[in-house]
Amino acid sequence: MKDYWPVKKTANSNMLLLVADENFNNDILRGLLRRNPSLDIVRIQDVGLTHALDSDVLEWAADENRVLLTHDRNTVTKFAYRRVVEGKRMPGVIEVNRSVPMSVAIEDILLLTVLSKDRELEGQIVYLPLR
Repeated sequence: MKDYWPVKKTANSNMLLLVADENFNNDILRGLLRRNPSLDIVRIQDVGLTHALDSDVLEWAADENRVLLTHDRNTVTKFAYRRVVEGKRMPGVIEVNRSVPMSVAIEDILLLTVLSKDRELEGQIVYLPLR
C-alpha cells in the first residue's frame, strides 16, 4: 500500500516524529503545537489515509518513522503488537485514554517528545496518563 503522501522530514532528528490517528482529539494537537510549535505532527487525514485500516496506518507510520498518537486502545494496540510479533517495524504508539484531562495529555506527550530519542519507543505502546 503506497498510495499515501510522503511527509517532509524536519531537520531536528532527535525529536520524535508524530502522527495523530484519524479520531485523535484535535484540541490536544492544537495544545501541543501551541506549547511547542517545533513539534513534527501530522494527522492521518492530511496524508491521504482517511478511513484507512489500522494496519495500514501503522504501516505508514513505520515507513515514515512516526509514533502514532491514538485513543483506540482496542484495535490499534492489537495491530501494533501483531507487527512486533511478526518482526515488522513499529516506531511506537502513544495511547491516550479519553478520560485523561487534556492538560495532562498535553504535558505527558510533550514530556515523551522531549525525553525520548528518535526510535526510543520502537516496538512499544505507552499508555497515558504516565502517572
